[in-house]
Amino acid sequence: MSPIGTLWGSNKQRQTSIINSVASITGIELDFPEITFGETNKSPEFLAKFPLGKIPAFEGADGLKLTEGIVIAQYIASLAPDSVLQGKDRAETAQIDQWIHFTESELQVSSDFSWFLASGTLPGEYHKELHEWLLKRQYQSFECLENHLASHGYLVGDRLTIADISLTATLRSAVSVTLGASERAKYPKTMAHFDKIRSHEKVKDIINHW
Repeated sequence: MSPIGTLWGSNKQRQTSIINSVASITGIELDFPEITFGETNKSPEFLAKFPLGKIPAFEGADGLKLTEGIVIAQYIASLAPDSVLQGKDRAETAQIDQWIHFTESELQVSSDFSWFLASGTLPGEYHKELHEWLLKRQYQSFECLENHLASHGYLVGDRLTIADISLTATLRSAVSVTLGASERAKYPKTMAHFDKIRSHEKVKDIINHW
């Protein structure tokens, strides 16, 4: 199969690792050139295609141009025979979208901003109250996730979907910055799901790239 297009990004990025995991599982081939952040995406040629200079970015062989990682991943999944990573029906599709949104708006935001505050990445003074609020929100989200996975092998249905891949890529970041051993021990079902997905033969070399 010829590549369906070109993906600019790095598997160190959460969103790019999701896209490449989807491509690997579905057998969709992508050109994936090596890039230099701050150079490749700021070049006149790149900005002519993607004015905001955002990465990941995708250009299809048919000229289609997309940014926003999960959108690219969903588009690629839709091209696969039987759309194996998408919902079997409208209800499952809605549930997959729900868990992706949950992962990005609850887990990713609280984890990332907790790290930004603690590491001094954000400008200005450290705000202890905000940091504690973000951690509390993150732990509440993990409790919700833990309860769901206590009776479900996957987030939606009985098989792997984009929702599981999105969650695993987000947890990859969280376990390295905001979830220490004591926190991880509180969520055994969540961590078991994390280990199961990141050990998948077709994604382990992508999603564990750090």
